[in-house]
Amino acid sequence: MKRFTSSLAAILALSCAALLPTPAGGRSAGGAQGAGDGNGTTGRVDAIFAEWDRQDSPGCALGVYRNGAIAYARGYGMADVERHVPIAPHTVFDIGSTSKQFSAAAIVLLQQDGRLTLDDSVRNWVPDLPPYAAPITIRHMLLHTSGLRDYIGLLTLAGVSTDSVTDADDALRIIARQKALNFEPGAEQLYSNSGYFLLSVIVERASGKTLQAFARERIFAPLGMTRTHYLGSYDDVVPDRALAYEPRPNGGLRLDVSRWLQVGDGAVFTTVEELLQWDNNFYEPRVGGDALPAALRAPGSLANGTALDYALGLGIGTYRGQRTVSHGGSWGGYRAELLRFPDQRFSVATLCNLGSINPTRLARRVADVYLEDVLAPVDTADAGGGAPVHVPADVLAGYAGTYRNAVTRTRLVVALDDGRLTVSGDGRFELRPRSAAVFHAAGTPVTWTFDASGRGHPSRVTRQREGREPEVFEKVAPLKLTARDLAAYGGRFYSEELDATFTLAVEDGALTLRRRGARTQRLVPVVADEFMAGSMTVRITRGPDGAVAGYLLDIGRVRNLLFERH
Repeated sequence: MKRFTSSLAAILALSCAALLPTPAGGRSAGGAQGAGDGNGTTGRVDAIFAEWDRQDSPGCALGVYRNGAIAYARGYGMADVERHVPIAPHTVFDIGSTSKQFSAAAIVLLQQDGRLTLDDSVRNWVPDLPPYAAPITIRHMLLHTSGLRDYIGLLTLAGVSTDSVTDADDALRIIARQKALNFEPGAEQLYSNSGYFLLSVIVERASGKTLQAFARERIFAPLGMTRTHYLGSYDDVVPDRALAYEPRPNGGLRLDVSRWLQVGDGAVFTTVEELLQWDNNFYEPRVGGDALPAALRAPGSLANGTALDYALGLGIGTYRGQRTVSHGGSWGGYRAELLRFPDQRFSVATLCNLGSINPTRLARRVADVYLEDVLAPVDTADAGGGAPVHVPADVLAGYAGTYRNAVTRTRLVVALDDGRLTVSGDGRFELRPRSAAVFHAAGTPVTWTFDASGRGHPSRVTRQREGREPEVFEKVAPLKLTARDLAAYGGRFYSEELDATFTLAVEDGALTLRRRGARTQRLVPVVADEFMAGSMTVRITRGPDGAVAGYLLDIGRVRNLLFERH
């Protein structure tokens, strides 16, 4: 992409502006807002974002809300790197999945209007879906317990890139092609963008208005959020919009602004200035009355009564001993977090335009500064008490390997990275020791316990999430297959649910998977008739004669996708 270079005079003007003093409560470089506090708080906060606060870097807009007002707001880095346009509190960002709370609010408002109920069958409103064995309700979709396969994963598997133009019809079409679910509705929780996209379809069919129009009339306009909106088209002109970027592996940046046109699961554009109005609606409701915020923040449960840490488009949790209500977002190179501490009436919004930034971590670090008097010590709150202990490197190395849950067939990879134990699966976390065998995942309430079962080497690890049943993962040894063994798996395989053909072939002594729009992937054998490639699992199916008939593919939020020999 061609780069534009500003004149030296323009660069010097911007640099000098950054040095100008700002009166308390005014604006400065980065459009800072908020009165000085005299105790160095804003300086400590600015230091958190210092690595991006440059004219050659994307960055973030920060909004700190306290008692219904902006305590501090500032931009760090560039909204447009090529043209040296700085980020400010009025800069507009795509907030990705942080949008889900607005879609949930629209559904709750329609329930208040008597147009629908959360326990309606989704097929009452979207008969396009096949009649599954058990009905999916609107509530299931709001809580991510529907079992619907994620349309983003499905379209990606079908060869559609995020650089392509796709619309609501494309998403609805591929969701409706799915003959099976990930699981029975209500039995599990697995994040699914399909459910929230379908909420946009339901809003339109129940109200006669698009979600864009409904949200503008019923949520954004009444709250004075004049610049906040759901995107209408990828080529819309959005004043003061930040572009989004990804770092290149060998240095530099590339643009990463998607042209997908689905809403409901994402696609709200807003600013840290205007998110204050939405945050205030949880304390002094101007939209939906007291019933709206109460409904949005009420945690759900599974069919068996197991409590969830998710409400309607919002995560319910704790951080360093204090209650939190939050949701992050990630789409293209945009990253977002809105983190609320309801007992302190304190919130942090971090909206960023660089894919390598972790906005949740940044929001928590800002909270560490402002709420240091009420937050519990890091070790006690983060891991349930006790100081970290030293575990010899050779013991940590023994824990490294691949672990598999025999029930869910999910895998975890434990690795030793620069002396630190990490676990990868649904995200990547550092494991911090509390004893030689018990660890916690940094920043989470999850405990990991390694068990050698008397055999002298770790043979399993148990993951214990707060309020959930323990999950046991058995360590699997690398499986060796001959060239003849591998050749039996080769062939072309078709998925009716994707309308796509994948090819398995032996290349350079390994089984590989080829599909349209993606690089050839090397499949590593895990157990008999089961292979993995990154987060993808391929499980071979055989016919009555024992020959390979096809396979079931799992990848993240898509499970048991059937491919048959073509």
